[in-house]
Amino acid sequence: MENHGPETYGDLNADVYDEWHATLDPTETVRGLAELIEEGPAGPVLELAVGTGRVTIPLAAHGVDLRGIDASEAMVERMRAKPGGADIPVAIGDMADVDPGTDDQFALVFVVFSTFFFLMTQDEQVRCFANVARRLLPGGRFVLECPTPDVARYQRNQSLDVHQVALDRVRLVAVRHDPVEQRFDGHHVLITNAGIRLAPASMRYAWPSELDLMARLAGLERRHRWGGWRHEPFRGEGNYVTVYEKPATPTP
Repeated sequence: MENHGPETYGDLNADVYDEWHATLDPTETVRGLAELIEEGPAGPVLELAVGTGRVTIPLAAHGVDLRGIDASEAMVERMRAKPGGADIPVAIGDMADVDPGTDDQFALVFVVFSTFFFLMTQDEQVRCFANVARRLLPGGRFVLECPTPDVARYQRNQSLDVHQVALDRVRLVAVRHDPVEQRFDGHHVLITNAGIRLAPASMRYAWPSELDLMARLAGLERRHRWGGWRHEPFRGEGNYVTVYEKPATPTP
């Protein structure tokens, strides 16, 4: 998708993001992250792609010393307008750089939902892992929530799904799949009496084993892979949670 940058999705969708994701309850995500933070070394926590604060704000309410990064000023403005949102320091930038604007080392860095896949090339994803590892304290952890790629759902490398049908609107999601680049390019399509709104989104998916290799290249070790925040067994489908750890002592 031409002219698609790190900030594109957020800038174009900030005003409808919370409405379209209202059914996503962050409770289990926040609980799971809080447990991992409690287990790890003492230090601040960094979220990559904070968005409108869906997870950021309730996690900070637990007393976590939390910082954030996001490419979209429009999304961060939405977060800052919410109670507690303005108290969380957020740097505007590409999450692959892992640059919060300070020299802090972090006890935990995390990215949730499917947002890691918004890094559009393998090189960007590898760079993100390397920069996270550089920012982690010894014993610190990198936590990712990712969807298992489901390429079987695409017929002739395309799909059209109906997400909402109401008296005054229909919302569709149209996606093209590029199996060579491991890429999805799509649009949320909102049709109302006022007209049609397009909200583009592109993702470069990676397989779990590919993420493990990126971690190894960065000097991180996999500690857990669960099928959800309740530590369910991973069965190769749906969203899953992976915990990587920076060794307390360098590997010889």
